[in-house]
Amino acid sequence: MKKKVLIFLITYHASFRLKKVFDLIQFKKFKDYKIKVLISEDNSGDDTLEVAKKIYKENKSLVFLKNNKKRLNYGGNIKSCLNYAIKSGFDYAIMVHGDEKYHPKYILPIIKKLEQLDSAAVCGSRMMNKKNAIQGNMPFYKFIGNIFLTKLFNIVYSTKFTDCHSGYWIYNFKYIKKNILNNLTNTFNFDNQMRINLLKNNLEIKEIPIKTIYGTERSSIHLEYAIKFFFETIIKKFY
Repeated sequence: MKKKVLIFLITYHASFRLKKVFDLIQFKKFKDYKIKVLISEDNSGDDTLEVAKKIYKENKSLVFLKNNKKRLNYGGNIKSCLNYAIKSGFDYAIMVHGDEKYHPKYILPIIKKLEQLDSAAVCGSRMMNKKNAIQGNMPFYKFIGNIFLTKLFNIVYSTKFTDCHSGYWIYNFKYIKKNILNNLTNTFNFDNQMRINLLKNNLEIKEIPIKTIYGTERSSIHLEYAIKFFFETIIKKFY
């Protein structure tokens, strides 16, 4: 029986990139799976919703559209998509950002990696081959911060991850149940809390090398994220 896979596009203020990201999804390669796409528009306030509606109208048999009447923020948006996937009986759910940072061409390799290793989750890593990050114009401060904070995480949790800050995830609902999502943050630190939760439940997370492209970054957001990551990584080890 074909596995049911939900590709969920989380999008906020990304109207000019959302359509391009959707068009880059190589649906012809997914003939061995039952694929659906969920576009989760997080109350952007610009024309992102109109772009999402157009995609939905042109692909009604394939696309679901979720319009968040109130902004859920990064983590809250992901949780709402995962809860939808669990409730709808999907086997896997893979997150693709609507801002074009993570290329949809990795969707199939990530699915295959998940199935090959039968793990709870697989992340795309920009740092397995550090040239991928450099060639993708990762800001230098973020490159160094990634290395430092990932090493910190590995020391605290006795792991060997290469990139603890990736936003490219696939989740396997054979292992990930609704209780795993309980009490996770609605902020940008959702992925770190999810990683910690999975490890505490003795669930495996694997990585696959990816390339990514960086545009304009807001360093204040990343500084806040890094500070929270540092303290959460240590504190949640013991609580």
